[in-house]
Amino acid sequence: MNIQWNTADYTKNFDFVHKYGEDVLKLIDAPQGSYVIDLGCGNGALTQKLLELGYRAEGIDDSADMILRADELHPDIKFTRADALTFPLTEKADVFFSNAVFDWIDENNQQQLAENIFDNLKTDGMLVCEFGGCGCAETVHSALEECFAEHGLDYPRTFYFPTIGQYAPILEAAGFRVEYALLFDRPTLQSTADGAADWIRMFIKTPFIGMPVAQKESIITEAVEKIRPALFTNDGWIIDYARIRMKARKR
Repeated sequence: MNIQWNTADYTKNFDFVHKYGEDVLKLIDAPQGSYVIDLGCGNGALTQKLLELGYRAEGIDDSADMILRADELHPDIKFTRADALTFPLTEKADVFFSNAVFDWIDENNQQQLAENIFDNLKTDGMLVCEFGGCGCAETVHSALEECFAEHGLDYPRTFYFPTIGQYAPILEAAGFRVEYALLFDRPTLQSTADGAADWIRMFIKTPFIGMPVAQKESIITEAVEKIRPALFTNDGWIIDYARIRMKARKR
């Protein structure tokens, strides 16, 4: 899914995406100097962390906006714009790392994604990834679904949020051996005063395509009021994230 990003706002107000992703890096047990691809690298923040850990790190992303931002922020790292389903590497990687990306890819493309990663890995190479799991931001999505219906519209569920039991077989069918899998809740505090509305504007893109701005803002306002009792706290807005974290090896 290639969308247009507000990369400056993403870097400033949604840096929790890569900050939480730093914990996923601990699953990589490859030696220093290993060739690591950050798949769906975004602004390159975690590619930089991989470099600092001693890996030969490069980033791939399908967003021209994100690649431009990554090049600006990390000029010493190679970033390439490419489709996660079809990219070819001239040299097979030791590790594929991916944070907050797979849930953006349509369910019917997940097998192709897994197979393409597998084909571009060395034998004994590993995939380490985290993305939205079953129930991720369900309070927000349910509210938006209700608001769309009240406006006589359908709310398309464009994200893929699987269980472990749904995703592990995809990796296994591609040839991986799954070594680690965890599905967990991760309530995530937002940094802005209008955190819920800002989160919707940043991450919920496809359902609003072609909609008049006034109607879009009306739906966002209505949805925010629906979720306020559940997600607004004394500390601010908290989005009800759920994450799936996996490690698999090419055998």
